[in-house]
Amino acid sequence: MKITIIGAGNMGRGIGYRLVAGGNSVTVVDINPESSEALAKELRSVAKNGGSASSASLESAELGDVVVLAVNYGANFDVAKKLGKKLDGKVVVDIANALNPTYDGLVTAPGTSSAEELAKVVSSGAKVVKAFNTTFAGTLVAGNVGGIPLDVFIAGDDEAAKKTVAKLITDGGLVAVDTGPLLRARELESLGLLGITLQMKNNFGFTTGWKLTRP
Repeated sequence: MKITIIGAGNMGRGIGYRLVAGGNSVTVVDINPESSEALAKELRSVAKNGGSASSASLESAELGDVVVLAVNYGANFDVAKKLGKKLDGKVVVDIANALNPTYDGLVTAPGTSSAEELAKVVSSGAKVVKAFNTTFAGTLVAGNVGGIPLDVFIAGDDEAAKKTVAKLITDGGLVAVDTGPLLRARELESLGLLGITLQMKNNFGFTTGWKLTRP
């Protein structure tokens, strides 16, 4: 599948590792062309199963079927507005946690989330899915914590879009957990916040992962 990752930072790198491991064609876009090409080169070196990677500018990129907004809260809205109608028919993955400056709270109002706010900003033909906001960059590169594959929690209102994202996750060696409609992004973003605060409190070094288990 053709996927566009917007943002060549740590999370873009981690998600990119999983996508090229699953045999997908990834285009990396970043405000800094050197950063996007450097990440694309790195991803090409670790690609498996026919996966590939290239870089492009936001203006010239031919968007893939899935567009991952691997950028911070606020920047996700800016990118969506710039892309406008180019996002029609695309699955748009929001990974943002709306963190306050001290990383101990969310700035979104009660009863909403980054993903739900994004859904109001993107073109009407785009399908927003929340994913990857509860996973850390380093664990995504590894694909596991202590040998156990990562769980990636997803939420969205379009079932086909969620299935598309779930397949990307499982093809990359991870476990997709469908949590329900997009309003569940509220709890997922709170879970993301909790995971971040636990790292800082316990000096975990962003090496942990949430796992849904059953007997």
